[in-house]
Amino acid sequence: MAGIRRKARIIALQALFEVDSVAHDAEETLNRLLEETSLPAEAAAFARELMRGVLTNRERIDNMIQTHAPAWPVSQLAAIDRNILRLAIFEILLNNKVPVRAAINEAVELAKTFGSENSPRFINGVLGTVSAQASR
Repeated sequence: MAGIRRKARIIALQALFEVDSVAHDAEETLNRLLEETSLPAEAAAFARELMRGVLTNRERIDNMIQTHAPAWPVSQLAAIDRNILRLAIFEILLNNKVPVRAAINEAVELAKTFGSENSPRFINGVLGTVSAQASR
């Protein structure tokens, strides 16, 4: 199931990136991506839950990113890093359906795949701080 959940996260991330970058309609974007990738219904529902959760809580999540990465205004972060952080923070602090360590590891793997050379370290550092603050 972990492989399917990772694929769902990738679809959610791609949708969030597209919505953030070119302001396409979120539902239409996700539906198109899901049609292009044959995910099981449960995984598609997970991708939908992630995307909707991030978009619903984006302002709150962005405030958390700004608090825990103050040297980098959210708007100036690379779009892929910004959306990986949004996705992971949603999973860690608001969704609570996976262990924190698993959510961080998944985010770092996404950063390795889609981000720059420095993305994994940056993502890991911000999420480590976010999770440490949350557990206080």
